[in-house]
Amino acid sequence: MMTAPTPEQITTMDADQLRAMLLNQIEVNSALQTVNAELQVVVKYKDAVISKITLELALHKRFRFSKKAEALTVEQCHLFDETLDGHTAQIEQEELDKLPEQDREVVVRNLKPKRKPLPPELPRTEIRHEPDSTLCKCGCQLKRIGEDVAEKLDYQPGTFSVERHIRGKWVCDTCEILIQAPVPAHVIDKGMATTNLLAQVLVNKFADHLPLYRQEQMFDRTGYKLSASTMGSWVGQCGAALQPLIDALRTQILQQGVLHADETPITMLCAKQALKTGSASKKAYLWAYSTTQHADIKAVVFDFAEGRSGQHAKAFLDGWNATLICDDYQGYKALIKDNQITEAACMAHARRKFFELFAANKSHIAQAALKQFNAIYAIEAQLQDMPPDERHHQRQTEIKSLMDKLRQWLLDHKIKVPDGSGTMKTIDYSLKRWDALCIFLNDPHTPIDNNWVENQIRPVAVGRKNWLFAGSLRSGQRNAAIMSLVQSAKLNGLNPLEYLKDVMDRLPTQPYSRINELLPHNWKSAPASTES
Repeated sequence: MMTAPTPEQITTMDADQLRAMLLNQIEVNSALQTVNAELQVVVKYKDAVISKITLELALHKRFRFSKKAEALTVEQCHLFDETLDGHTAQIEQEELDKLPEQDREVVVRNLKPKRKPLPPELPRTEIRHEPDSTLCKCGCQLKRIGEDVAEKLDYQPGTFSVERHIRGKWVCDTCEILIQAPVPAHVIDKGMATTNLLAQVLVNKFADHLPLYRQEQMFDRTGYKLSASTMGSWVGQCGAALQPLIDALRTQILQQGVLHADETPITMLCAKQALKTGSASKKAYLWAYSTTQHADIKAVVFDFAEGRSGQHAKAFLDGWNATLICDDYQGYKALIKDNQITEAACMAHARRKFFELFAANKSHIAQAALKQFNAIYAIEAQLQDMPPDERHHQRQTEIKSLMDKLRQWLLDHKIKVPDGSGTMKTIDYSLKRWDALCIFLNDPHTPIDNNWVENQIRPVAVGRKNWLFAGSLRSGQRNAAIMSLVQSAKLNGLNPLEYLKDVMDRLPTQPYSRINELLPHNWKSAPASTES
């Protein structure tokens, strides 16, 4: 930059020199205004991110360094750190997605992360990206003058390798035009990991229930030490990127006429709870909503909420008016009272009450009831693969009479047992819900019980022992979203690893109008790439 002239020098300048000085100053001011505008965009973005992260960090610090800190094991501290890493990455990605395209480019350019080079001893595979044509528009042959190389860390089970993406630079001597193949779109812009490695981390965590600190140890034995904080950042960014799929999957299942619903508790860290009760955790819930075995699509969507209040079910099922198969939990009653849904009770829950009674005291009444339930289930088991019309006919001709017989039997024995006894309560459980228990008789698309969704939510119990807790509401919601895709892929007989890898390969360039093509029940793997 030129040194500004002194007042004495200005007084000796002629008109041309003054004009040149003024033009130069205008150019400098224009450049400074451009830089200032870009910096303002970056500062605005960073302020938004810092504001959200500061709140998250304050809550986490309150938990981590509270009076209960000595109760934390080393493993729990690792899980706590994973949650914060995921939050940071997810918040940054969400704020970045809100920016206009031109502002997003400014932020990415100014905040480009510095990355350590990948170890030279790892095997490398070169993938070349060249222009479709090396002829200039003027007709001249382009000359190759260099290349840009980007390296991504890949992982096949048990082996790390490096993909070297080489983009040649071609120039026309006549036109002085530079041509280069575009950077391939990636689910994490300028990310170090291939989608294969990202999918492996997600499947390890959400299908095989391996916390990130354990994955760090596993990968270290494989030959490359991936830090849990790095993987936590990837999980957060992938969770944000996959959210449109979860929204589309929810829309799809809410088009069904019959759904299962169930919920299971998950411990969640909560600083506010610590201030009130001295305990740094509270009981949150993972709600599951699933299509039935007889539906034309197979899908399950998990919804993480801070409590078990019926308002959470009402919010998820907002606008849906059909049949819900659920247990006798009061949270669903508001929807039933509002006539928003038709309740179909779970026969397995009614049978389970008698089984528990028999297991407790070998009750002859419970044993007789179980025989009748078993007879009903024996016939229903034969109807599963029948067409709906035939299933409806068989239920009406064979099962309805057994249900009528069971109801009369319950009424006859109710007057024979003492009020308030366990047997009375067990009989009343079925009689009070009898109309809801019989819904399946008149609707061939309604299953006899809620066991289907209970089977979908059962793997969560395995994960719960490994995760120990959800780090926050945001963390629980992110986990629920990714688990929805993993479990839905398994329901459709897909390999979750292959499914997630392909989806994350295609997601950056997939039009939102065609997002349903990537849902597990619609998914077809993309043709093999011709790049080498």
